Amino acid sequence: MKTLRTAAALATLSTLALAPAAQAATAVFAGGCFWSTEKAMESLPGVTSAVSGYAGGALQNPTYQNHRGHLEAVKVTYDPAKISYAKLVEGFFHHIDPTDAGGQICDRGPSYTTAVFVEGGAETATAQAVKAQVAKTLGKPVATRILTGGRFWPAEAYHQDYARKNPANYNAYRIGCGRDRALKAVWGSAYQ
Repeated sequence: MKTLRTAAALATLSTLALAPAAQAATAVFAGGCFWSTEKAMESLPGVTSAVSGYAGGALQNPTYQNHRGHLEAVKVTYDPAKISYAKLVEGFFHHIDPTDAGGQICDRGPSYTTAVFVEGGAETATAQAVKAQVAKTLGKPVATRILTGGRFWPAEAYHQDYARKNPANYNAYRIGCGRDRALKAVWGSAYQ
């Protein structure tokens, strides 16, 4: 009997070992300063990584010094078994002021405007539905654009994980900018 249980347990373990791993998915968001967007998106359950970079422009190999036409963006890798695309988009919206068409908080100008970059009809429909719900919740038009994918370019190494690697500098920026106060004014108790 003990041999049969051991054999059954080994068979179960080998089946689990052969089962395909959950397929990771990616999504790109522009939420103003990529340091803040990266930090916010990494805090969502089911997100495994976030990379700061540039998206939405025509320049090849943009840099921080020259990313004209691009938005500061973050490429998020997530586990769809732990967070749906809809919840990911909703989480993104709750970490920005989606009504601001000129940038985010103290970061002003075209490269700091907000967008959800979508791939395919399902993501487009989901992002548009979340955007419509956000407009209804806030009672204001939402300036965040829904844009078709395009190439994502990672930012320079010193921008990656900036908030984690440089907490004093990042917190001074965040406090000086008034980010939490501004987002609390937009979202009230729904701001995380």
